[in-house]
Amino acid sequence: MLEFFSPPAPRERLAADKIDKEYRRMRLKVFLGAFFGYAAYYLVRKNLSLAAPGMMAEGLLDKESAGFAMAGIPIAYAFSKFLMGSLSDHSDARKFLVVGLIIASSVMMAVGLVPYSSSIAVNAGVLFAFMLAVGWLSGMGWPPCGRIMAHWFSQNERSFKMSIWNCSHNIGGGSLGLLVSLGIATFAAMGITESWRAAFIFPSVVAICFAAFCWWTLRDTPESCGLPPIEEYRNDYTSRKAAKGEEQKIPFRRLFVDYIFKNHLLWMIAIANVFVYFIRYGVSDWAPTYLQEMQILSPDESRLAFSLFEYAGIPGTIICGWLSSKFFDGRCAPVNVIYMLMVLVGILCYWQAESIAMMLGGGEALLKSIVYGALSLTGFAVYGPIALIGIQALSFVPKNAAGTAAGFVGLFGYLLGDALLSKIVVGQIAGSAHLGWSATFWLFTIGCVIATSICAITWGKEYRLMNERRLQH
Repeated sequence: MLEFFSPPAPRERLAADKIDKEYRRMRLKVFLGAFFGYAAYYLVRKNLSLAAPGMMAEGLLDKESAGFAMAGIPIAYAFSKFLMGSLSDHSDARKFLVVGLIIASSVMMAVGLVPYSSSIAVNAGVLFAFMLAVGWLSGMGWPPCGRIMAHWFSQNERSFKMSIWNCSHNIGGGSLGLLVSLGIATFAAMGITESWRAAFIFPSVVAICFAAFCWWTLRDTPESCGLPPIEEYRNDYTSRKAAKGEEQKIPFRRLFVDYIFKNHLLWMIAIANVFVYFIRYGVSDWAPTYLQEMQILSPDESRLAFSLFEYAGIPGTIICGWLSSKFFDGRCAPVNVIYMLMVLVGILCYWQAESIAMMLGGGEALLKSIVYGALSLTGFAVYGPIALIGIQALSFVPKNAAGTAAGFVGLFGYLLGDALLSKIVVGQIAGSAHLGWSATFWLFTIGCVIATSICAITWGKEYRLMNERRLQH
């Protein structure tokens, strides 16, 4: 089995006059494969968040149990992304991504097919187990994409190219809301009473179709296609180098100890990632439940709001990467600070939407517009730091440790920010009669301030580090 995932051997170098044309063709193909492949992983990630209101209406779940069950994905994903990251650094990215996507989609489809109990506790346990499996398999998505981007795109272009690539999860997440609405409408038209099951089944079928596309487009490294390394092709040697003798493969112990655990900059951005992920998932995953429970939006409108949050991240992420490359020489910290301040404004407007509408003398239409606008602003801004923190992780390590660094930062974001804070803590607080949604929004606000502060601290450190590397060359 391990031999199946082994990276392909380097091919004989192509003739010099063919390299540029082939490089441009292959870079486009692998970029599209990584883009749509990772987008497809998001078609089988947040399905329970969209199915939960329907399941709650039928008495199968409540907020506390839904939060517990949803936590299964980030808990497993946190460890999987970390461990799979190290495995992906020694594996064929093409096979790694495609196999994981097919199995993850099949498991999520099964969630919509199994019968459920009248006991909320039993249902929560069953769903938690399913989400653990999906979360573990989802860890086979980001690391091979990080490996592909590190091998096919050089340091001085990576922040902009990866900001575009990072929109893939916005495409996937936003499309999930629309696909779920389409699936639920289809199931209802067919007379299927438990139409919420479509939230698990319909997007999973689409994701499997994308797996076939990824198999056609993806390739592991330029060398496996008879092309020179990206540094040579682009004449860009600003990325961190591995120690002498470790250019191809870093031993596991040295990889984790020297390049990861002793890397204080990596630790700082990992902690910032906790609070950015808390806001990202805390706002988006609970939006359908919050908006329906507070009778602000209808079920269809709340799923539209969910999609707007995701889609707004597309221009936000692209502009974020452009600002980093154009004005800050590829540095990420300055733009992270700017964007997190916008996130703070978006959260406050979302929280106080009813008060703002009353102050402006508007009615229901104005309230809905404010909610849509606030969620769009939050989505526009929060996905920029999500993208750039991942890029920072790649720039702090050698490229053949890229998957492991991405996994390390993701471990913090998903385990603490997503699973613990956005799922379990929010589920308990929002479901509390004494705390409720108001206390939840206070947590979002505090988390935003902490993330902004840490990003500001890394501003000068990142600048000095990049200057030191230029002097070395």
